[in-house]
Amino acid sequence: MDKEERKIINQGQEDEMIRYFTHHSVKYFWNDTIHNFDFLKGLDEGVSCTSIYEKHSAGLTKGMHAYRKLLYGVNEIAVKVPSVFKLLIKEVLNPFYIFQLFSVILWSTDEYYYYALAIVVMSIVSILSSLYSIRKQYVMLHDMVATHSTVRVSVCRVNEEIEEIFSTDLVPGDVMVIPLNGTIMPCDAVLINGTCIVNESMLTGESVPVTKTNLPNPSVDVKGIGDELYNPETHKRHTLFCGTTVIQTRFYTGELVKAIVVRTGFSTSKGQLVRSILYPKPTDFKLYRDAYLFLLCLVAVAGIGFIYTIINSILNEVQVGVIIIESLDIITITVPPALPAAMTAGIVYAQRRLKKIGIFCISPQRINICGQLNLVCFDKTGTLTEDGLDLWGIQRVENARFLSPEENVCNEMLVKSQFVACLATCHSLTKIEGVLSGDPLDLKMFEAIGWILEEATEEETALHNRIMPTVVRPPKQLLPESTPAGNQEMELFELPATYEIGIVRQFPFSSALQRMSVVARVLGDKKMDAYMKGAPEVIASLCKPETVPVDFQNVLEDFTKQGFRVIALAHRKLESKLTWHKVQNISRDAIENNMDFMGLIIMQNKLKQETPAVLEDLHKANIRTVMVTGDNMLTAVSVARDCGMILPQDKVIIAEALPPKDGKVAKINWHYADSLTQCSHPSAIASEAIPVKLVHDSLEDLQMTRYHFAMNGKSFSVILEHFQDLVPKLMLHGTVFARMAPDQKTQLIEALQNVDYFVGMCGDGANDCGALKRAHGGISLSELEASVASPFTSKTPSISCVPNLIREGRAALITSFCVFKFMALYSIIQYFSVTLLYSILSNLGDFQFLFIDLAIILVVVFTMSLNPAWKELVAQRPPSGLISGALLFSVLSQIIICIGFQSLGFFWVKQQPWYEVWHPKSDACNTTGSLLWNSSHLDNETELDEHNIQNYENTTVFFISSFQYLIVAIAFSKGKPFRQPCYKNYFFVFSVIFLYVFILFIMLYPVASVDQVLQIVCVPYQWRVTMLIIVLVNAFVSITVEESVDRWGKCCLPWALGGGKKIPKAKYMYLAQELLVDPEWPPKPQTTTEAKGLVKENGSCQIITIT
Repeated sequence: MDKEERKIINQGQEDEMIRYFTHHSVKYFWNDTIHNFDFLKGLDEGVSCTSIYEKHSAGLTKGMHAYRKLLYGVNEIAVKVPSVFKLLIKEVLNPFYIFQLFSVILWSTDEYYYYALAIVVMSIVSILSSLYSIRKQYVMLHDMVATHSTVRVSVCRVNEEIEEIFSTDLVPGDVMVIPLNGTIMPCDAVLINGTCIVNESMLTGESVPVTKTNLPNPSVDVKGIGDELYNPETHKRHTLFCGTTVIQTRFYTGELVKAIVVRTGFSTSKGQLVRSILYPKPTDFKLYRDAYLFLLCLVAVAGIGFIYTIINSILNEVQVGVIIIESLDIITITVPPALPAAMTAGIVYAQRRLKKIGIFCISPQRINICGQLNLVCFDKTGTLTEDGLDLWGIQRVENARFLSPEENVCNEMLVKSQFVACLATCHSLTKIEGVLSGDPLDLKMFEAIGWILEEATEEETALHNRIMPTVVRPPKQLLPESTPAGNQEMELFELPATYEIGIVRQFPFSSALQRMSVVARVLGDKKMDAYMKGAPEVIASLCKPETVPVDFQNVLEDFTKQGFRVIALAHRKLESKLTWHKVQNISRDAIENNMDFMGLIIMQNKLKQETPAVLEDLHKANIRTVMVTGDNMLTAVSVARDCGMILPQDKVIIAEALPPKDGKVAKINWHYADSLTQCSHPSAIASEAIPVKLVHDSLEDLQMTRYHFAMNGKSFSVILEHFQDLVPKLMLHGTVFARMAPDQKTQLIEALQNVDYFVGMCGDGANDCGALKRAHGGISLSELEASVASPFTSKTPSISCVPNLIREGRAALITSFCVFKFMALYSIIQYFSVTLLYSILSNLGDFQFLFIDLAIILVVVFTMSLNPAWKELVAQRPPSGLISGALLFSVLSQIIICIGFQSLGFFWVKQQPWYEVWHPKSDACNTTGSLLWNSSHLDNETELDEHNIQNYENTTVFFISSFQYLIVAIAFSKGKPFRQPCYKNYFFVFSVIFLYVFILFIMLYPVASVDQVLQIVCVPYQWRVTMLIIVLVNAFVSITVEESVDRWGKCCLPWALGGGKKIPKAKYMYLAQELLVDPEWPPKPQTTTEAKGLVKENGSCQIITIT
């Protein structure tokens, strides 16, 4: 955060101080009116559409431009790639690595070089791989942003001169000229002249060219709303967003296509997307918090050992240097420096397994978190369903009655019908480099009729003083053989045997109005035609009632319930007085009324083949699924029913939230989806209109049927702002979120996380970037922009990667627990061995330490992590943290067992008849061989054994503890239900068997050279057998206790500890229990919830029933 004061000379040439600071790439400046810092806004807030034309359309003077440049700064989205040195410092300052450095220095002073070297090598490899992946991520993001950061653009100045500047110099208020051959937008700008065809896949995820028209000028439009404020979201059909590609422009002769810059730099839509990737909210995960807590406990244990060692050594008058080294050594024994490497091993293996099944991971720490996911959000288009829609059929209307559905639209009978004319003209298709492109829905409809579209070339447009109309005509083979010139009024030329329609004016599709319309003229006709298509309810309401069939609602409901997407068509002849010029300036409302209803088009959005099966697997595993889509509500609900997200018997409650307006408070209307169509017309809201099955007499009846909430993006925003206390309740049962903008998707993920869900997100577009980054586990199905933000990217664009990722996450999580428990036990076992030996002023020898640390621990840790994931997802979930009853009980019980058996061996050896304090001439084995061995190495021993390593206690403790490490490793290596069983991990099985055989062999049949290296002394054969029995009993007790904890720990421990009923930890579980007894929830059909005004009593909303 850099804070500075800058002197800015404003236009009055007075000195003005502006205090500001930049945080997370956003400038905040001091605002005197609110006495606080406020972020710098462009023309996207508080500017009316009228003033955009009146005040801003002329452009800026050079002085004003320079002033704004100082204020707003450079127009760029700069992603700085940190230097390797910076990243290294950040990575190495991790407390673990500092501790490792301390350990390595300590061991070097104690001449324990081998293990120090092993730890150094592991740390270097770990740091380098981490640096590589972090830097690679920065470089990818930098490349994605920098591909078009600086271009040359033309801007209009006040005196109508055109100046060419760099895009980095653009400021809000500049009037930018959009070049004919298109460009990549360097800022957000609102179109005030001409038309553009734009590819917005960067923002929306849909690679469909969108037609952008100029912002309606309220002062010119007949029925304009003068006071309407410009907003990039509500006026997105007139706004060109940063990062989107302008493919083509259309213009009047001599007129330039102009747009006013409204936002620059990180304030633009693309800038906000990049910011959400650069500065995500940190994802907190319990495992890592618990790991640090656990380590603190180990540090406390180490502290006790530290104090004990110092006191014991002082009492025994040990040298100061030795005291320091031995007391510090006990800390490095208790807190194992190999822990980070051990924990990483399981994640690295999981990453490798994911790679094999085509899932790439750029944030390996997230793999563990994926094991906890209990809710997954899916994008719809391209994720759950195929990308496009298919035409299922049409149902025409004649004389206000539906005809039977027809499959084929492309036939001679219909070629000149108004129905086909509407399909041919009412769309936003355009030709780009000779290829027809546009909305997939429009494309499918146009392809179905088989017509040809021809556009005027730039040269033709320049010849005429107006935009040349786009012309559509049927292919020759569809037309009847000969058509005599039927129109006698054509004087200038004979009507050729062709049938063409010119599209004169287009009113683009608006999601707020849910319709689009065009004005067209058949070649040779005097009157123009208006065609309209859109949401059936909306179209029907704009038609003459006598042309709409009586059974319209029922027919429509039948189709939507089957999951079809239905579009209605309408038409009317316009008055002959409407000339070409008048049509160009007429308002939309003047055209879109009093139409004749023509019928329905039925489209099908096919589910991907694997979708239902994958969702069923997730439901069986108790993982909730949620749909987040940019598509419309009814289609989303029907797809949710088709794919099994909502079961046939489940109820869907649609929450329609309205913001405060004209002094009225915000409110939510609750509709039940089945009755939604009937409520669309106010006249239909009678008590009979609600189907009987939806009237619940009692609470129990409703509890029997599960319910889901569905809402659109606008409602979601209103609820977030005005109904804070309802948000958690809606998150508990919200299943369908339609028409969601990219930032709303991110807000939804956050709202779900706020009630303690572990949220996964699966999407395929750049519009999902923020959500993919924010979720605990985001998985992108495309390798484009989304993969930069997403921790996981799947090579195959199929949601079957989701269960695979969760399975691998669970396996990695359980592996982390196993490794953590094992490393904790290893620390405590070794700590206790050393503490016991310190009591007799002895210690483990360097090569004993080395054998334990390298040969046993590292081999076991790196092989025990290799268990693959279990074949299917199970309903049981792994624990989320280390500090859970069963887990702690498991660790504590093993600690007690190991300490018990070690102490038994340590004290029992002293009770043996042959025992004496060991000295080089001791001969407990009573064999001449042994005596010879001892005497031959006598001089060497005295020289070597200044630390008093060689003694009977040391040998006993070394053998028993070596076996204990292996026993604990087997006890903790869990298989089902999250990992494949232990015996399938061949490397682990082989390593453990080999180590067992080796230790057993040197214990029962001593080898002189091995004994010499490991500084083991000779003990009678009878004691060797006794040690073996101690070890076998230890193994039996350890494994039995661990199995019992596994089997009965979950049910018995809470009962034994708490006794009573347990309050669920997760907020959503607690909330679910509360809602079970709430008579007001879920809301009844046809009720309204209002936000309370200023008075806040017990919550902030009340329920009003509409009668």
